[in-house]
Amino acid sequence: MAGSANMTISTVLIGLVVAMATTFVPQAEARAFFVFGDSLVDNGNNNYLVTSARADSPPYGIDYPTRRPTGRFSNGLNIPDFISQQLGSEPTLPYLSPQLTGQRLLVGANFASAGIGILNDTGIQFLNIIRMYRQLDYFEQYQRRVAALLGAQQTQQLVNGALSLITVGGNDFVNNYYLVPFSARSRQFRLPDYVRYLISEYRKILMRLYDLGVRRVLVTGTGPMGCVPAELAQRSTNGQCAVELQRAASLYNPQLTQMLGQLNNQYGADIFIAANTGQMTANFVDNPQAYGFVTSKIACCGQGPYNGLGLCTLASNLCPNRDLYAFWDPFHPTERANSIIAQQILTGDATYMHPMNLSTILALDSRT
Repeated sequence: MAGSANMTISTVLIGLVVAMATTFVPQAEARAFFVFGDSLVDNGNNNYLVTSARADSPPYGIDYPTRRPTGRFSNGLNIPDFISQQLGSEPTLPYLSPQLTGQRLLVGANFASAGIGILNDTGIQFLNIIRMYRQLDYFEQYQRRVAALLGAQQTQQLVNGALSLITVGGNDFVNNYYLVPFSARSRQFRLPDYVRYLISEYRKILMRLYDLGVRRVLVTGTGPMGCVPAELAQRSTNGQCAVELQRAASLYNPQLTQMLGQLNNQYGADIFIAANTGQMTANFVDNPQAYGFVTSKIACCGQGPYNGLGLCTLASNLCPNRDLYAFWDPFHPTERANSIIAQQILTGDATYMHPMNLSTILALDSRT
């Protein structure tokens, strides 16, 4: 009886594996994966820092495989986790994790830190966070550590052949320009001039990444910043998205895509891939029911109007079914919303991915 039960379980497992395999695009040989940016892609670096920008307490991680908080600003997986799955790799570890040693270094690393922006003065209220220039310094340090294992030539091949993801920019609006009325940056710049300034500073960051050896970089835009529960709670009287933040996103995202195209022309290759995460997110913000959500206005975890005030803690309201909510906390998508965005990055058409989607990248790079 035990033997036949085991055979039945094995058959079911094989069936599941086959079913899962048919739903995924054929994978390229596993390659290193590097992640840079803010809380949308941080997977635990801030756990190791004295900062208020942390996600290391329940109910964060309630739907993660371990059912415990990991430092991801999610109920479960975030976008880099889904991309790692497509690469056939385990999730990258936070760069500050003491477990990131030996062979694990060859999987890649996540350098992202919640609260940071393109500008160094973004997120100063969070105190000790890994600003963009420091993330790039750590990436240099990472390469020296790998070179000690593999030698300089193989390290360069690993970095050149890797996939990278960078998600930064939203905090430069939410936690800088619009953080308080008459902020220092809003007194210094009109919004269109601020956007141009951000783009010019971001260009320098991306050029430094290129100089450090990356040759495929997914670059996400900002989401519909005025529509997140935190901004609805603070700025909306009737549930409509905050107009000024929406205007900021509408100015920023097209200029970002344009700048990426200019860089690709400069380098003579499709190094930087624009991911229109603003439109991907707007789809389910505008029509949540079409994506199986009951709401895109109310966060699953929080308090106050739209559950949009304060942090997500054990004292917060908590929805019983996270899959029905587009937003997990006042600022961040649920695991299920992240999976929808990641699927668009993988297979989305030119509306979402320019000049190509991730499945095309994987197919192209597997032949070279």
